[in-house]
Amino acid sequence: MLYADLLREGKRYGGGLAPKTVRNVHIAIRRSLADAQRFGLVSRNVATLVKPPVPQRAELTTWSASDVRTFLDAVADDRLMPAYRLLAATGMRRGEVLGLRWTDIDLAVGRLTINRSLTVVDGALVWSSPKTARSRRSLSLDPETVAVLRSHKVRQAEEQLAAGPAWVGEGLVYCNELGGPLQPDQFTRGFGRAVARAGVPVIRLHDLRHTWATLALQAGVHPKVVSERLGHATTGITLDIYSHVQPELDAQAATTVAQLFSAGAGE
Repeated sequence: MLYADLLREGKRYGGGLAPKTVRNVHIAIRRSLADAQRFGLVSRNVATLVKPPVPQRAELTTWSASDVRTFLDAVADDRLMPAYRLLAATGMRRGEVLGLRWTDIDLAVGRLTINRSLTVVDGALVWSSPKTARSRRSLSLDPETVAVLRSHKVRQAEEQLAAGPAWVGEGLVYCNELGGPLQPDQFTRGFGRAVARAGVPVIRLHDLRHTWATLALQAGVHPKVVSERLGHATTGITLDIYSHVQPELDAQAATTVAQLFSAGAGE
């Protein structure tokens, strides 16, 4: 009854939740009752008798490499282009990008470290630390992205000079015109408008993360490397999410290995 109410639209429990969210509620209840049973507070864990809803895997919508190039070219003059570039080049989450400080980036060696994330809770901005050791990670940056960041840092310094005493000065890589944090939802809406102007297929901001992972796997990057850069707990999670790429990778593997011993190989 509870799960059905959570899944339905309605006010009783703030319904309309996604099956995955309701499943997480079930897990929390089951674990809580397991603790209660262990301490003798209840005679049995009734949550083990209930089947939670099964999340439906949504079909991923991603861009091709050509789409990414078209988009980045179209937003070259956009103030937020450097943020879009970093999302496309690393597969980072929105909150991770918006939480970056210049002290987290070493432009000399082309590397950044993810130490925190910016999220919204009950309408308020919240800084949070990565939930797992995998989420707290260090990523290499390609030379072009480093160049974009260098130019962005110069433009930001000009903005700070123009703002004068009004500049907040939090050291954020991506900030508003006064140095304060960007509102995540506004950032997402800005991306949507940029996509419409660019004339590329419509995707969500989070789909830039999926795009990076898909392109990386298609390019032959080892799944473990992809998994670690995305901050996934295991490589299995990565392969499960991007299973749509597996048939193509399987075909590539068949051809690559066969060429090693085919007639004329090595001659």
